[in-house]
Amino acid sequence: MWRSELCETETGKLTAAKAFLLDAAMLLHRYGTPSHRLERVMCKVASSLGIESVFLYTPTALVISMKDADEETTVVRRVDSGEVHVDKLFRADEVLERLERKEISIEQAKDQLQQIDQSAPPYPFVVYAAACAASCAALAVLFHGSLVELVAALLIGLCVAGIERVQSGLGRQRSLLQPVAGFVAAVVSLAIARFIVPLDDRLVTLAGLIVLIPGLSLTVALTELAVGHLSAGVARLAGALVSLMTLFLGVAIAWRFAPNWRVLPEHPADTPVWWQWIALIVVPIAFAIVFQARMAQWPVIVAVAMLGILVSRSVLPYYGVEVASFAAALAVGCGSNLYARLRNRPALIALTPAMIVLVPGAFGYRSLSALLDHQTIEGVEFGFHTVLIAMCLVGGLLTSNAVVPPKRIL
Repeated sequence: MWRSELCETETGKLTAAKAFLLDAAMLLHRYGTPSHRLERVMCKVASSLGIESVFLYTPTALVISMKDADEETTVVRRVDSGEVHVDKLFRADEVLERLERKEISIEQAKDQLQQIDQSAPPYPFVVYAAACAASCAALAVLFHGSLVELVAALLIGLCVAGIERVQSGLGRQRSLLQPVAGFVAAVVSLAIARFIVPLDDRLVTLAGLIVLIPGLSLTVALTELAVGHLSAGVARLAGALVSLMTLFLGVAIAWRFAPNWRVLPEHPADTPVWWQWIALIVVPIAFAIVFQARMAQWPVIVAVAMLGILVSRSVLPYYGVEVASFAAALAVGCGSNLYARLRNRPALIALTPAMIVLVPGAFGYRSLSALLDHQTIEGVEFGFHTVLIAMCLVGGLLTSNAVVPPKRIL
């Protein structure tokens, strides 16, 4: 719910412009804006209002210092970073741009941001759940799973979406979502392997949990560290690692709960090659829905995501996964920035759903899985590859900003 987040005594001390800046910053953080982008865009808006400002944002704290002709005011707020919401970020960016150009007043901008914050999601829960299930099924195909494993991952994706809906409805802390979802995903995959049909339960569990694996948060955290936002980067990195470990905690408990349920197929089957191409198209659309991007934004999201995937697959056989990750991120970043320049839209619209296909969250999961099985060397190797690939992605994104400078900050 939209509110100024200020008590009445504090509201009286702030001008309308300062109160608006605080509210706008809270809204942008609520929809997953990285710290380096939030701080830059809010300083630009404040400058257009004649206010000298400094914004310091981490996933758990927002510190704002605002100075006008009258006085300097510093406000500290405890915040919780939300999930990326592409549609609301897009609409909020439009409002802030119109305010900068003096096309609307502060009060009008405040009312429009209030309407954006209170607006319903662009898709009903049924569509969201279907997108989660489709992304899990498509990832099972990309992991070279069989038809049976595809169907099992789809079922687990629906279960994870249902758990998320129940948790949200009960108002419980989101930290409970990861271990519960991990436990359910692992138990369901093991039960299918034991009582219905043999399958690779670990592949199915990984694919079924792909929506919750914090690979994107890890990449954003390393980006923040690379551009000098150390407090935000460290906080986000710690949060991503804890989320991954609590997610895997539920999986590990399930594996100890039913150790004899694992039944692997005698002759593992792979899906046809043309299924891979269908999955490559389905994945970006599914994640576009998960990130609440409207249908009008799907073509550019699919185009940028496919560009990154094609570049990665073209480079991989010749130069290895590190160079392929760098090149793919460079292509995605250049494509997103080009779209932002041509259409005067935030690059995050295309960048976020496209990057989720490239982020190394699966390697982090496999690292913990190997360590649990006492395969220390393999676990350390997977963990190292997780960090290495994430840094390659960050390097590609930063290079893309130099090759095709973004027109917009978001």
